[in-house]
Amino acid sequence: MAHTTAELEAILMQRSLTDVELLAAADKAEDFRILPDASVIKIGGQSIIDRGRSAVYPLVDEIVTARKAHQMLIGTGAGTRARHLYSIAAGVGLPAGVLSQLGASVADQNAAMLGQLLAKHGISAVDGAGLSAVPLYLQEVNAVVFSGMPPYNLWMRPAAEGVIPPYRTDAGCFLLAEQFGCKAMIFVKDEQGLFTANPKTDKNAKFIPKITVDEMKDQGLQDSILEFPLLDLLKSARHIREVQIVNGLVPGNLTRALSGEHVGTIITAS
Repeated sequence: MAHTTAELEAILMQRSLTDVELLAAADKAEDFRILPDASVIKIGGQSIIDRGRSAVYPLVDEIVTARKAHQMLIGTGAGTRARHLYSIAAGVGLPAGVLSQLGASVADQNAAMLGQLLAKHGISAVDGAGLSAVPLYLQEVNAVVFSGMPPYNLWMRPAAEGVIPPYRTDAGCFLLAEQFGCKAMIFVKDEQGLFTANPKTDKNAKFIPKITVDEMKDQGLQDSILEFPLLDLLKSARHIREVQIVNGLVPGNLTRALSGEHVGTIITAS
């Protein structure tokens, strides 16, 4: 049964914020999609940006062409430099929150570089409070660049094991897509998509065109191509109920995915 605003407020004033009935009542509110026509694209740090000019320049050209027809929020990964920082910081005993800050600094650098490459086309990199101006950027130039690391910093939830931050740039980009109510979440990597094993080291690895979160977990694939906490985020999402992973080293793949084509691997919530 739907609650009126007055009824919901009465429950909120009287109950704990974790009360089951309160949560159910709040859940009845209709979802409002803030940016329903925009797609979030995550550009891999290690898989794309760390390859340098050969991988990045063609993707920049494709983004510039694609923005004529598609609104894009372009998030950047961290990649190899972050892994180097993680190894040093973990070695000296620093906690997950500090590693989160270090990883964010590298994703920030990648966003700055991608933003500079796109600057002459009017596409800017934004961070922090600048995210509030995203609708204006999209209205004017159909694209904006942001750093993919979620800004948890010292408030990062510790991992169940070790000190590597569990929520990194895959999760950060997904959360932005979900909270803005975007229409699609596309991960741009250096492989066709999800495989039964690592295709870089196992020649018998088989490509998986479509799979559910539960099937990935049942097959032990939850830590294969995306950060595995993202799978739980996908399961509980309201707007983004599937994500697609595409090979950004193949020209045209990103544009096709933006147009709704099944190009790589699609992972669905259910």
